[in-house]
Amino acid sequence: MQVQQNYSLKKYNTFGIDATARYFSIFHSTEELKEILESTQAASKMILGGGSNILFTTNYDGLVLKNEIDGINTVHEDDEFVFINVGAGVKWHSFVMYCVNKNLGGVENLSLIPGNVGASPMQNIGAYGVEIKDVFYELNALHLNDRLIQKFSSFECGFGYRESVFKKKYKDQFAILNVTFRLRKNPVFNISYGAIETELKKMHIDTLTVKAISDAVIQIRTAKLPDPALVGNAGSFFKNPVITKHEFLRRQLQVSDIPFYKIDEESIKIPAGWLIEQCGWKGFRNGDAGCYEKQALVLVNYGNATGKEIYDLSEDIKLSVKERFDIELEREVNIL
Repeated sequence: MQVQQNYSLKKYNTFGIDATARYFSIFHSTEELKEILESTQAASKMILGGGSNILFTTNYDGLVLKNEIDGINTVHEDDEFVFINVGAGVKWHSFVMYCVNKNLGGVENLSLIPGNVGASPMQNIGAYGVEIKDVFYELNALHLNDRLIQKFSSFECGFGYRESVFKKKYKDQFAILNVTFRLRKNPVFNISYGAIETELKKMHIDTLTVKAISDAVIQIRTAKLPDPALVGNAGSFFKNPVITKHEFLRRQLQVSDIPFYKIDEESIKIPAGWLIEQCGWKGFRNGDAGCYEKQALVLVNYGNATGKEIYDLSEDIKLSVKERFDIELEREVNIL
């Protein structure tokens, strides 16, 4: 256990922003985390996972704790489900591949999402019609002040669209230690959302399997999203806005070809990437801050952009979408 001062976080965030932490340490277990918390006095604390959903706009004047708790273990199974407990520091895609290789269904649509397992319930990550809440069972988290471990059920996590209690009510109060997921022994496939069905046809897949869907999702994401190792980014920067049916019909009178997904009888989801592209941002670049040429929903750092430059670009994008469509975009990425 070592606590370092004025430590660069550039390699610990996928945007590649060169911010520094006043104090920085890595923990591999609950015991190590407790020791660090007891030995370091800092007014503010932040848990860092894969750094794939965060934008640093300034240095962090507190303690950054890098979570590297490992482990994937089956804790229970019945005729229908296998319950798997996963360390919060495990890479999300590694866990997905573990499930795919064992033909366990539920997370194949979430293949190749960057980041670690600990952030998955915090963000309620989702893609192609599947969200974490669909496979989540429970998690254990350590309160950073009283250092007591608390168990959270799905209900207690308060899952919403890219939301949970850990982003608002309990923001920066807990360190997620491990997460238990419920996977299906007999997978139920979901290929209705996005381009999965089209991609499967291109792959000449006639029989659906967990691996086939995972492979299709990987090909789709690889084709349209930049690799953070090559181009700094945090994936989708904005949430897809959800509006009422009445609001949608009003906008449809003005823009007849506006795409949409029906959530329920009263709620409509609009693709944020389409809105941004219609405002002319796709492929935009100002210095090293830009909007990715293949997917307008992704803001990128082409080399030496500052967090503030990327944040300012996001503000300009929000303003233009608001002016043209009267729709308010909300950031998915956490801003610090």
